[in-house]
Amino acid sequence: MPSASQNETEPSVPPPNTISLKVNGRDVSVSKTFQDPVSKCPIPTTMIQACSVAGIEVPHYCYHPKLSVAGNCRMCLVEFGTPAMGPDRKPILNPDGSFRITKSPRPAIACATPVSPGMEIYTDTPGVKQMRESVLEFLLINHPLDCPICDQAGECKLQEYSVEFGQANSRFVEKKVHKPKQVDLGPRIMLDDERCILCTRCIRFSRDLAGDDALGIVNRGSYNTLSNFPGKPFDNNYTLNTADICPVGALTSKDFRFQMRVWFLKETKSLCTSCGTGCNILIGSREDKVFRYVPRENDDVNSCWMCDEGRLNYKWIGRGDRLDSVVVRRKNKKIETTGWSSVLTEISQHLTSAPKGSVSIIASARQTNEEFLLLAALAKQCEALTDTIPRTGPGDNFLVSPDQNPNTMGARLTGFAKGIPGENLQAIAEGVRIGKIKTLIVFGEDVTEHGIDADAVAKLDALIVSDILPNATTKLADFLLPGCAHAEKRGTFTNVKGRVQKFMKAVEPPGDARPEWEFLHDLLSKLSGKTDCSTIESLFNQLAENVPSMKGLTWASLGDSGVTVSIEPD
Repeated sequence: MPSASQNETEPSVPPPNTISLKVNGRDVSVSKTFQDPVSKCPIPTTMIQACSVAGIEVPHYCYHPKLSVAGNCRMCLVEFGTPAMGPDRKPILNPDGSFRITKSPRPAIACATPVSPGMEIYTDTPGVKQMRESVLEFLLINHPLDCPICDQAGECKLQEYSVEFGQANSRFVEKKVHKPKQVDLGPRIMLDDERCILCTRCIRFSRDLAGDDALGIVNRGSYNTLSNFPGKPFDNNYTLNTADICPVGALTSKDFRFQMRVWFLKETKSLCTSCGTGCNILIGSREDKVFRYVPRENDDVNSCWMCDEGRLNYKWIGRGDRLDSVVVRRKNKKIETTGWSSVLTEISQHLTSAPKGSVSIIASARQTNEEFLLLAALAKQCEALTDTIPRTGPGDNFLVSPDQNPNTMGARLTGFAKGIPGENLQAIAEGVRIGKIKTLIVFGEDVTEHGIDADAVAKLDALIVSDILPNATTKLADFLLPGCAHAEKRGTFTNVKGRVQKFMKAVEPPGDARPEWEFLHDLLSKLSGKTDCSTIESLFNQLAENVPSMKGLTWASLGDSGVTVSIEPD
């Protein structure tokens, strides 16, 4: 039997499919391969990834973990050594059993150099520091020193690395090369070629992921410039991702350009509501005004990308004609502005006296899971026929889903909408026309576009409407309840693949507008006398108890990236 001391000196056997190496003297184990973000095939793990596992940042420009490797900026140069090999092609060992390392006379670019067993990587030697200074010096030779007016200030890697790794003084006294500025690259992107450092991130993203080989480098040497192909504007549904991944201020969004300094923005974790994919986003806001959406990384949903259409779908939140008052329209056409307590009391009294089966509810699939749970409970209380209105459109093979509603799956899982979305609309419209349905509750939809016109509405005893923006239905409502945009409340959506994700409140709603789940809870409390689940957390936890596929979930367990649940019927 070997002694304990012998066991302590024996080298440990690394797990299979891993490589053991050192980064700045620290032992690290990494996987031999990883999935290429473009080809989806396994490729060797590189130095920069090993350094990341070790918690050491290697500065880089052209490298991006979600793009193919270019290896052209040279910012990630490191020194390294590999085990010395004997005449028998076996590693030579030191007296203590460790590998004898032969340091390479040449540095390597960490983004493109695969790791090997026993390798040692050095990222903080005097030589590496000097190389970084030199690379930055060359990048800044022709770069304009206009940081105070650059729209990328605060998010610029050239700015950050210059401070952290660059030289304090410039030795360049010659005249800078001038390149095109304020180039209208496409309908949503502005280009400043003088700021471009030729990292080619935008080219690789557009070609490999967006499927639009629209960008390239023209001219030679110091006169290299980024350009779109002549006569072909840079115009696909993912162009604004290039502004996200541009490490400098070369590519900027026309929508956000010069609107707000990024260090003034409050960033809130949220979701895109433009389709059923449920891309994770950050809402940038200040003083209750939304300034931009940018993608938030979630490899289970959208990686770190989002479409332009979804990214720009926020301006309606701050429209001046937002519904912000509780309104009651009397039968004598007198319009009254009232408060929440009195209107909910009046609605509850009406619903209590309404004959069973005479109520129908049509709700937008933009409502949250929690709101659908409450709407389903309201429908059960009134024995109401329910439905959602489908929205479909062309999808793509990247992120855009053909389902243009963010929570169609949530409506189905919570039991509010059973079957195919929209299959009960005709029955509801017919019920209104023949007088069978006397009370219609509408959340977030214009039913006049779906077979229930003004003449049909006139036959109702009550039209109860909650919405965010005015439309033909809100103008006919007997009870108008101002709701909230998702940026103005908290809640969860379930995307088309069954991933339950939460979003947080970014800005305050205008006037008397309230989150729909809040006043639905109050309405149900008046109808049933129960006052439980008065917070969004407790409401979601109750949702998880009532929905079989969400069993065991809690608000806290969703985290920032959500949890996938079964969407198969029981």
